[in-house]
Amino acid sequence: MDNKKPAKKLAERVPMPCQPPKERAHNFDEVALGYTGEMAMKEATRCLQCKNPPCVTGCPVEVPIKDFIHQLAAGNVEEAYRIIKTTNSLPAVCGRVCPQEHQCEGKCVLNKKDRPIAIGRLERFAADTNLKDHRTMPENIRPDLPKDAPKVACVGAGPSSLTCAGVCAAAGLKVDIFEALHEAGGVLIYGIPSFRLPKEIVAAEINGLHDLGVDFKLNHVGGRTIEIKDLLKDYDAVFIGVGAGLPIFLGVPGENLVGVFSANEYLTRVNLGRAYNFPEQDTPCFPGKHVTVFGAGNVAMDAARTALRMGAESVHIVYRRTRAEMPARKEEIEHAEEEGVQFAMLSAPVRFNGDENLNLVSVTLQKMELGEPDASGRRRPVPIAGEVYDLPTDLAIVALGTRSNPILLDATPDLKLNKWGYIEADENTGETSIPNVFAGGDIVTGAATVILAMGAGRVAGREIVRRLKGEKIES
Repeated sequence: MDNKKPAKKLAERVPMPCQPPKERAHNFDEVALGYTGEMAMKEATRCLQCKNPPCVTGCPVEVPIKDFIHQLAAGNVEEAYRIIKTTNSLPAVCGRVCPQEHQCEGKCVLNKKDRPIAIGRLERFAADTNLKDHRTMPENIRPDLPKDAPKVACVGAGPSSLTCAGVCAAAGLKVDIFEALHEAGGVLIYGIPSFRLPKEIVAAEINGLHDLGVDFKLNHVGGRTIEIKDLLKDYDAVFIGVGAGLPIFLGVPGENLVGVFSANEYLTRVNLGRAYNFPEQDTPCFPGKHVTVFGAGNVAMDAARTALRMGAESVHIVYRRTRAEMPARKEEIEHAEEEGVQFAMLSAPVRFNGDENLNLVSVTLQKMELGEPDASGRRRPVPIAGEVYDLPTDLAIVALGTRSNPILLDATPDLKLNKWGYIEADENTGETSIPNVFAGGDIVTGAATVILAMGAGRVAGREIVRRLKGEKIES
């Protein structure tokens, strides 16, 4: 007689409610609508509460995932949020844009059954609930720091700097953030569209840093209006988190035609310049009707989906490999396809074609096939002889990645750079070749994810606190 107990049936992962595709393709409201309290508790109760949770090892900022989910399952949302904030300065952001499927959720033991806990969605729920519940809190809760409090300058106001600033400010250091643009947030503001990351969410997270005592000094360009050597005269430590915003282009004929943009410029005009609200806002956007986007990462998906919302009649993503090799998040690819973006796979641009006025009218594409693996381990795309075709295009957006902007680097010759032109920084402390100058994020790693940049900011922030206050942060 078999006395074995039947295996406990694993509950289904709670789906995320979203705007219908046909509606959301024409507005900039957030696509994913978030969990209700009931949904969040139901999903949280799926967590196995592992004794040694592997999910934490997949999180670059080491959020105590098991602990915060346990509190959510018990209905203690405020305590769940407090636990998340011990290591994560921007949980409402991370819950939306982190590639959890490759990080925390990718390590979840339930991932083996293809049903990992929806850690990102639960993090978002806890953060959003806190932001909503505390919207009317008094603004004047900034700490009174002593006049001799150690001072830290962060150059750039993107994810790495914001995280470093949060760690330092929470430890009682005086922190100033210098930002080149007129609005803080870095890529969170100019790069990621509001239908994925609403601007009011970024503003709320930044307000939380202001409440900690962080001051933001906008319109300060590192390497021009401020220099590292001058900051070191007034600050005890400097953190460089300026990102890597110099776009990479295709290098094919016709790339200077009217209508060819980098994804950086296109998305900055729409997101930072609020071009989607023109003429109420001052920044217009190029009015493409037949749009072609080159690349297959998250930025390419953002550009393609933005073009649809800006009124394009057709949007194609051109990629020289197959869908299986696309580096964008699976969710973003699916959302783009649902909204009407078309994919031209195994195709590569040969040239851009213009009319007599140098306006872009089409792009010539070369059909490709996959050959032997290249250095990255992926099969190398090779051209199929004689198979080319023209795709009508009046707006082309190049989303092939970015490299380091030389403005700050050229003005700081003592900074040691690697062979790719990025800052060399100690991976354990974030310190550069200049004593007490730290760096993190894309300016060190090259273009990567928001959460990896935050992880670097946290490493540097902890080391700065240790040096300036003689305190080691254990969390």
